[in-house]
Amino acid sequence: MSKMKKELSTKYDFKQVEEGRYQFWLDNEFFKAGKDQRKTPFTIVIPPPNVTGKLHLGHAWDNTLQDIIIRRKRMQGFDALYLPGMDHAGLATQAKIDERLRAQGLSRHDMGREKFMEKAWEWKEEYAGHIKKQWAALGLSVDYSKERFTLDDKLNEAVNEVFIKLYEKGWIYRGNRIIQWDVEAKTALSNIEVEYEETQGKLYHLRYPFVDGSGYMVIATTRPETMFADQALMVHPEDERYQKYIGKLVTIPGTKVEIPVIADSYVDMSFGTGVVKVTPAHDPNDFEVGIRHNLAMPLCMDESGKMNEMAFKYQGMDRFQCRKQVMEDLKDINLVEKIEDYVHQVGYSERTGVMVEPRLSLQWFVRMKELSEQVLNNHKVEFVPERFKKTFENWLTGIYDWTISRQIWWGHRIPAWFKGDEVKVQVESPGEEWVQDEDSLDTWFSSALWPFSTLGWPDIKDPLYQRYYPTDVLVTGYDIIFFWVARMMMQGLEFTGKDPFKTVLLHGLIRDEQGRKMSKSLGNGVDPMDVIAEYGIDALRFFIVSNSAPGMDTRYDIKKVEAAWNLINKLWNITRFVTMNIDDINVKIDASKLTMIDKWILTRLSNVIEDADKFYDKYEFNEVSRVLQNFVWDEFASWYLELAKVSLQDPALKVNTQAVLLYVLKAILKLMHPFIPFVTEKLFLDIYDERSIMVSDWPTPEYRFDSVDQFNEMADAIVKVRNLRAEYKVIPSKKLKISLSFRDQSLLDAMKKYEVYFIKFLNTEELNFELNKTDDKSVLVAGANINIYVKKEGLIDLAAEKEALLKQKDTLEKEIARSKGLLSNESFLAKAPKEKLDVEKQKYEDYLKQYEDVLKKLENHV
Repeated sequence: MSKMKKELSTKYDFKQVEEGRYQFWLDNEFFKAGKDQRKTPFTIVIPPPNVTGKLHLGHAWDNTLQDIIIRRKRMQGFDALYLPGMDHAGLATQAKIDERLRAQGLSRHDMGREKFMEKAWEWKEEYAGHIKKQWAALGLSVDYSKERFTLDDKLNEAVNEVFIKLYEKGWIYRGNRIIQWDVEAKTALSNIEVEYEETQGKLYHLRYPFVDGSGYMVIATTRPETMFADQALMVHPEDERYQKYIGKLVTIPGTKVEIPVIADSYVDMSFGTGVVKVTPAHDPNDFEVGIRHNLAMPLCMDESGKMNEMAFKYQGMDRFQCRKQVMEDLKDINLVEKIEDYVHQVGYSERTGVMVEPRLSLQWFVRMKELSEQVLNNHKVEFVPERFKKTFENWLTGIYDWTISRQIWWGHRIPAWFKGDEVKVQVESPGEEWVQDEDSLDTWFSSALWPFSTLGWPDIKDPLYQRYYPTDVLVTGYDIIFFWVARMMMQGLEFTGKDPFKTVLLHGLIRDEQGRKMSKSLGNGVDPMDVIAEYGIDALRFFIVSNSAPGMDTRYDIKKVEAAWNLINKLWNITRFVTMNIDDINVKIDASKLTMIDKWILTRLSNVIEDADKFYDKYEFNEVSRVLQNFVWDEFASWYLELAKVSLQDPALKVNTQAVLLYVLKAILKLMHPFIPFVTEKLFLDIYDERSIMVSDWPTPEYRFDSVDQFNEMADAIVKVRNLRAEYKVIPSKKLKISLSFRDQSLLDAMKKYEVYFIKFLNTEELNFELNKTDDKSVLVAGANINIYVKKEGLIDLAAEKEALLKQKDTLEKEIARSKGLLSNESFLAKAPKEKLDVEKQKYEDYLKQYEDVLKKLENHV
């Protein structure tokens, strides 16, 4: 006989439960994949967090979903790889490092690229340490032996391979284009790194005087400071108002610079004055016009948003300061027609928050047309929820070329070399006098290769690539479906010929209790480490994944975190009860000795395993949590454990009851382990003689019995009597006299075997089992197959009830007499409307029925 190892403490203490648990898993290499090559591989790569700061609740949600999937797959017998790693996050991280250097009185430009990179790698090591601590705090079962970083040498090899191959195909090119420019970070941005917001601005109507002094033309602009780079005014060729002006010269307001009036069908004759200024280096539409009309493309602003020499006396001014001063000066010389308030969409840098500046710049681009068409025509990725597939594919149909060069140092340096006008794209220097491009690649360029570069690609013979690619599930927020998911699918199909993952599981955003997005500006963010410190890892994990369906946002609610803690505490107390009532932990179920109650809980467990598996496979973890919580709390704890207290007193039932308790509890701990790994591991190892719950077998449905309906009849009767007590305000401890009347003999015989349970849970001083009984002197609670008769004595104050019935009888007699008198009054019958007569007749009939009922109750009154 094997006794319990030790008795659980009376109170659930998450700190004691969690302490040392993660290190135990690491020491035993339970997270390590590839140890048994006979198993089927299953792979998840972590969406690499940026080494810019701490993880937030969104990361906690994202990572917990991944860990739930991987822990279950590991228990199901898969060779489960959860690959960790981090993203260098070029622009975002460099901005943080620059900020730290400024605080120290330093500048990267003063220290040079090499010294700056040393500081950047120091930053990476510092913040990677923070992130790893948080991974451990969340209980993530990642395989640290395969950890990757987007600037690793091996990943740099993959980046260079992709760049060179795309360049050779003509899908990467270098050219002058209008790009979105971040004047603070002094770098280009891709279109999706720009966030558009409705902004209150001004619409400035400016007068451009004709050179010959014959008047002026009026244009409207939101950016008057760019006028110094104007190359023309433009009208529609069919606009009769302006045809006579085509070819004339005007001067830029306040200057002597002459520009022509040209015609182009791009102009909308109905908008504004029908005249627009053309600034090819500062506007994407004007850039296209400039190409068509062979216009020059000068810039009047430098990289930091300050005006250059083209702006004359405004040179050196910030763009907005210049705007203000120019307008004051133009008013003085009567060249401002009017200024209107104007609300419009303005782009802001996602990284620095500054208003972006459209700017002509020589950059590297990826042609997206062929890559996106390849995904649209060939991908077989399943989206969960499915509605995001349409969103994703619609976006791919109208995609812009991708600006991939960034004017930063922290990143993958572009493998391109220049000597005069010559350009060579290769990794090594072509020789003397060749200078490498100073720019680095957009962070998303390397992140797009993450599912396969982390597994050894471009070495397609790498054992990791051979075994674990393509990956199985990508879990990420719907907010980066275009930034990251699309680019991974493009590069995956192009360079491996396969989708990089089979399924994309998309979750929403975590909002505050008011439904607002969490942000620094609102000060409503929640640090997951603070929640863990107060409620424990398991409570945070259970809350964060059980309150939202796939693709939906969720709200942070401390009450729901507390509810998660309460459920864990309930599980602790359940386990404590079981362990205190077990003599031998190795006891096995004897199927020939199972009671109806045992058969019910075992059958319910099989159903719950099937339901949980169904929802686990659909990634509907909110439904998994609902199924498990209901079973643990409402069925196992509230019913089976309470009934087991009776069974354990019976020597004939005790051993099998212990076996059922241990069997069901073991399955519960396993089913809940992916959600709450720490407490389930603690409880599992305290009871069962196994290595770890992590490497135990996933439960499968094993028992099915037909006696579930019989148990439900029994439970229904108990619930109905409890409800009756509540209705009549009878305390639970008061004993009642009850008769159970059965519709058929077989059910009576089956239930009679469980008389001891009925006596305890109905709390009776007298209990009768009868067939088709009726009893007018008891309160009847009707059921489908069992009618319950509860003697009024003990349930009701009979004297008070009789007094109430006599009062009701007296009142009804008076109402009947009144109504009868009215209905026999010929005057009333002649004058009253038909509707009123019908109402009175109905009243009279109702009074008679009520009176008959009262008389019957008085006659049967005990």
